[in-house]
Parts: sequence; C-alpha cells; structure tokens
Amino acid sequence: MVERFDAVVYCEGAFDTTDGKTAHGLVRFTNRYRVIAVIDSHCAGQDAGRILDGKDNGIPVVATLDEAINTGGKIRPTHFVIGLAPAGGQLNSMARQHVKNALSKGLNVDCGLHNFLSEDPEMIMIAGEKKVSIRDIRKPPSRNHLHFFSGKIHDVRSFRVAILGSDSAIGKRTTAWILTREFQQAGFKSEMIGTGQTAWLQGARFGVILDSLINDFVSGEIEHAVWSAWDQKKPQVMIIEGQGSLMNPAYPGGFEILAAAKPHVIVFQHAPARKYYDGFSEFPIHPLTQQIQVAQLLSEKPVAAVTINHEALDRTQVPIICSVMEKTLGMPVFDVLLDGASGLVETLKRYM
Repeated sequence: MVERFDAVVYCEGAFDTTDGKTAHGLVRFTNRYRVIAVIDSHCAGQDAGRILDGKDNGIPVVATLDEAINTGGKIRPTHFVIGLAPAGGQLNSMARQHVKNALSKGLNVDCGLHNFLSEDPEMIMIAGEKKVSIRDIRKPPSRNHLHFFSGKIHDVRSFRVAILGSDSAIGKRTTAWILTREFQQAGFKSEMIGTGQTAWLQGARFGVILDSLINDFVSGEIEHAVWSAWDQKKPQVMIIEGQGSLMNPAYPGGFEILAAAKPHVIVFQHAPARKYYDGFSEFPIHPLTQQIQVAQLLSEKPVAAVTINHEALDRTQVPIICSVMEKTLGMPVFDVLLDGASGLVETLKRYM
C-alpha cells in the first residue's frame, strides 16, 4: 500500500497548458498524495477540476504557497510536488526560488524533472536545516539494480494492452488509468504499468521511469516491471502506459514497450484537433492512419481501438467526430474521459 501525503502541487504558469500534464494527472487521480491545492497565479481562483474537465473536484487553484498552505485549514501539507513538465524537463530560475521557499517553510519536495534538486548545495542546506527531504524521481537508479532483457516476459500470462499515441502529452497515461479501473469494475484483476514519473507520483505499484534509464537497460526494465506485476499479483489484465510517440521527432517512444512488454493488443490515443507535434510547430503530426500502420507493423499485433483527446474541440461535436473517425479507420473510437471506458473494455474483451 502506497503511503499518502498531504501535498500542494506547483504548476506556476502552466496548469492550462500541456506543460502542466504532471499536475493534471495528480489533480485527476493519485494514490500517493491528498492534493490540497494547485499553485498557478495565472489560473488562481478557479477549481482545478473545472479547468481540466469542466467539473468541480474541490481542489482550488491559488496564486501563492502561503494561500495553498492556508487552504487546507487544519490539514497542513507536508509535501510540495512539482507539477510542471516543460520541454527538456528543466526548472526555470523563478521556479527554483519557489522550491527554496517551500523548503524554508518545512515542506518536503518531490520533483520529477531532470534538474536534480537533491544535488543543489543551497537546497541541501535549507532541507537539512528544516529536516525535510528532497526526492528526485527521475534520478537514474543504480546500475546494480537494473535488469537486462531476459525473455521472462514469456512467463507472464496476463492479457496486456499497450496505450500508444500519436504525440507526447496527449493523454496516454490518463486513458491507461481509466481503462485499468474500468477493467477492475468489470470484475477483472487489473494492474496499470507506469512508464513515467507522473505515474509514479500517482502511486502506480509497478513500472519504470523510462527517461531516467541508460538505453541498454530500457527493455529489461520494462520486461521486469511487467514480470514483477505478474509474479506478485497475477493480474488477468495489464494496461501499459505509452511514452512519446513512435514518430515524434523530439520524443520518439513506444517501440521499446512493443518489443519488451509484448502487448497482445494496442489502443491508440489521438487528438484530432492537434496538427503539429507538441511544442514543435514546424513538424506536422504524421497521419493517424500511417501511425497505426507503423504500430501494427512493428508489433505484429492489432490496434483494436482509438481513444481521443478532445482538446480544442467543441464537446458537443465529439460524438460526431468519433463516428466519422470510426468510418474512416474501420475501428471503434472512444472519448473515455467524457464517456468512460466500458465500451472500450467490451471491445478489448474480444481479443482476450
């Protein structure tokens, strides 16, 4: 069981952008924290759930750390979690000052970026004085604890679904969590296999943080995470979170998951209104039909369905858009964030 902490999530200037995707995940779901408030002065005064999904969830967005601490009333936060996920994974100077402020107020800091705050002399000093900790989630693990690919994936008897996508920051992890819970509600013993820092922050019991690894160990660590879930829990179903996209110029990802986790079927996440790769307006997204073809060619497994991210779409038009895509692609299309994943579960059950 993951220990839960009372936390504020720092997302200054980014909660209403894709750079806030870690904060988005924590606001929607986390077993590791009780989120008291989100810090973003640009969105202050609003409900975090309302901004994300059009429904209040009781988590306020505030402008400052002091407001966040006071929001909880008698519940004082113990953790300051970095909810930013900017390109390159680097904290700017303003954010670093806010982290120091959090440490000085006696909050533990959890960070999933490539800046290793636990190696910053000034932050180490403040943390020591206040007797709090700094956890860098993306810090590379010791090579003594890493695994090479061994072939033990063939011992795993779980039905495995990989959630790939046409771009980064497109909703693969959110779909993976929703689908995992829907399988559980349908009576299947299911586990989510996380592959990034946000899934870890959300409390995924099994997984890896792919972009903290040396390339030689990536396949082996994916295999070991899947095998460990099988060895310890024997789930009937595993949902494996994708990373980046197969054809993304900056964040190519997914092939290692196909090669090492050996999913039985693929669900493909796509944002119909997105025309360019996230953060790279000079690179148009490859056609969805081409990306699906590449995934099926590499995996020799079917893409069973498409799940959509409705960003920049009129939500009343989503059913029409899904219907048109179904006719074009010849496969089911779902918006699981709006409609749930029961239909997707029924589709996937045909492949079990």
